Amino acid sequence: MSADASGRQRIDRWLWHARVVRTRADAADLVRSGHVRLDGQRITGAGHMVRAGQVLTVSLNAGVRVLRIRGFAERRGDATSASELLDDITDDIGK
Repeated sequence: MSADASGRQRIDRWLWHARVVRTRADAADLVRSGHVRLDGQRITGAGHMVRAGQVLTVSLNAGVRVLRIRGFAERRGDATSASELLDDITDDIGK
């Protein structure tokens, strides 16, 4: 796990490890441009720390995704590993 001792990780690293974006630089740009909300609050710092259980709303070119953070990874893995880091609750919103 690359989470620190308190069970947190930088948002840019988490977005990249969870394969939400292709590069860590893309993750940082996405956050800095205001396209990410954490528990409903817009964040603009790529170094903002996130914890398991928090909900991210991410605005991407393909649409909006709502993701619950389940865990962290030490490095970026394959798609199967990435899917273990999150719950995609996009379809659950509005039901």
